[in-house]
Amino acid sequence: MDISTALILAIVVSLLSFGVAAYFYIWVKKQPSSNKTVHMVGELIQKGASTFLRREYALLARFAGVIAILILLFLPQPIWSGDFKDNIAMAVSYIFGTALSALAGKIGITIATIANMKAAEAATKGIKPSFLAGFRGGAVMGMAVVGSSLLGVSLVYAITRDASAMLGFSFGASSLALFAKAGGGIYTKTADVSADLVGKVELGIPEDDPRNPAVIADNVGDNVGDVAGMGADLFDSNVASMVAALVMAITLDKGAGNFTMMVFVYAALGLLASSIGVITARMGKSGDPSNALNMSTYVTTALYAGATALVTWIFKFEWRIWGAMIAGLLVGTIIGIASDYFTNDNKKPVHYVAKASESGPAFTILSGVSYGFLSVLPALAGIAVSALVAYNLTAQLNPGNPVYGMFGISMAAVGMLSIVGMIISNDAYGPIVDNARGLVEMGNLGDKALEITDSLDSAGNTVKAVTKGFAIGAAGLTIIALLGTFMSEVNVAASERGLAGIENFDILNPTVFFGLLVGAAIPAVFSAMLMLGVDRNAQRMVGEIHRQFNEIPGLKEGKEDAMPEYDKCIDIATTGALKELIPAGLMAIAATIVVGFVGGVNAVGGFLAGNIISGLLLALFMSNSGGLWDNAKKYVEAGNHGGKGSNAHKSAVVGDTVGDPFKDTAGPSINTQVTVVSLVSSIMATLFLTIKIFG
Repeated sequence: MDISTALILAIVVSLLSFGVAAYFYIWVKKQPSSNKTVHMVGELIQKGASTFLRREYALLARFAGVIAILILLFLPQPIWSGDFKDNIAMAVSYIFGTALSALAGKIGITIATIANMKAAEAATKGIKPSFLAGFRGGAVMGMAVVGSSLLGVSLVYAITRDASAMLGFSFGASSLALFAKAGGGIYTKTADVSADLVGKVELGIPEDDPRNPAVIADNVGDNVGDVAGMGADLFDSNVASMVAALVMAITLDKGAGNFTMMVFVYAALGLLASSIGVITARMGKSGDPSNALNMSTYVTTALYAGATALVTWIFKFEWRIWGAMIAGLLVGTIIGIASDYFTNDNKKPVHYVAKASESGPAFTILSGVSYGFLSVLPALAGIAVSALVAYNLTAQLNPGNPVYGMFGISMAAVGMLSIVGMIISNDAYGPIVDNARGLVEMGNLGDKALEITDSLDSAGNTVKAVTKGFAIGAAGLTIIALLGTFMSEVNVAASERGLAGIENFDILNPTVFFGLLVGAAIPAVFSAMLMLGVDRNAQRMVGEIHRQFNEIPGLKEGKEDAMPEYDKCIDIATTGALKELIPAGLMAIAATIVVGFVGGVNAVGGFLAGNIISGLLLALFMSNSGGLWDNAKKYVEAGNHGGKGSNAHKSAVVGDTVGDPFKDTAGPSINTQVTVVSLVSSIMATLFLTIKIFG
């Protein structure tokens, strides 16, 4: 096999995944839906989500246009001092990356707002058809997103064969994902927090009661945050892992193409395994949706491990690189199991937090925070072990060249993200069945259907926590690999200019330590800015909900002619999210550039190391503690510890409200922030090497 054959394989498998996505899309659309209320509310959700996405993308298109011009003028080096074709290639690749990332979000929104209605009505027939409608809706997004990422990277490499162009493509995907995830997260948690505080805590009405003016905005938020935002996020992670590996592979290959070929072959086999996994996914006799989702993931993992081992043996690929990749794959599974333990409502941590809620919200918060911090260790230890194993396995290929070891870490990231098609399918399933549960309640489809969608929703919450942990873990390995990419880009630029390169970053060097401290602080500031955005926006929406309940006659009592003004809450969430989404991302990018021009490449190395460690810790903590509080609330609502309306329930709702911006706004946005600053560092490596105040 040669590099051309590997590229053809990657492109063919990408197109095959689009075929699977199209089949599922048609299958979901054909499912029956006849309830007029479900259809009406479903259309309101669809319209609200599409409106937000259109306004968000219009804003981000202007931002991307400005960045593309700056790239054209200054990167990889000023256009007047280098080869202008390199600048054009990077700028065009950047735009291509943003376009595909935006497309990932659009595909997700389109199918999710159809599948939620189908899953709701299927619940009247039983749990299996409802599960299948939700899962296959998610699988459309999974197949389309990963197919787009593999196809995009393959085309950019095939056309340019240039590392800078691929970094530009990855930066385009990452920058749009950063703002899409932040904007969607602020929108969804503005509506969710407001609806819960006024509806559940103050008035004691059900979660998806149509009297609540924020209920449609809440359902819209599930789509723009957990579907469009997470789709762009995992598109970004998948692209970044492949690009990090390819940039180092190009350096190591020196024209031979062996390492580059392996990246494409292994990535294509991962998408193929995910395609088979989603096609064969079914709910077993137990009728447990969590088991069905987990089993499909394990089957896909086993298929991938077996297929890559077979290909490695047949084509005599390097077994050490296969071992590094499998180390990443296994750690991804371990992170998923750890996240499941701390967030699943069948496990002790959720039961303990639910029990603590009987004593008041302070104990809900204390216990949830404690378990959230405990959950960080298995994931971080797993990332550390996989990076250590991968580095030492591949470093032996050439002990004198540290790039081999860093390439091994990048292949561990490729391995962890190899089954990302299945992971996205599982993740998108969560908000689809969450919406379906609301539609069942608003459409009065019966207690049995509500019980079924509650069960599906609970599994969706656990799976979302698992996939968020997986995404964060994969980002961790990817960012470590991107640190190697940054070193590689610096050394290439240094060699061209007759300057000394870098082999490591000494934390006793004051310039490196300066960068380390600043980098460690950025994720905390970034998180605070996003959560303050949710806080400001939610306070405005709570005021609007109070106004409607006070001014619309009969609304509180549920009279038929009293209709809430849903569009007012949708507009507050949309306007506020668009206002708040840019500053936090710009702050992180600006901090990277300032550190680079102050301390040069050594300060940036420290900055990235601090950003990685701090970012991973905070992201894992917030994701898991938020998922834990959410399922503790649902465990109480299932009738435990006093059930709905009890003191434990009110405390659990407060915990869930605190956890909402943790798990759906700040937590999952941090891993994208870390990826973005790493890519900014790599594409600006030449400038940081030559223009600096200290270092």
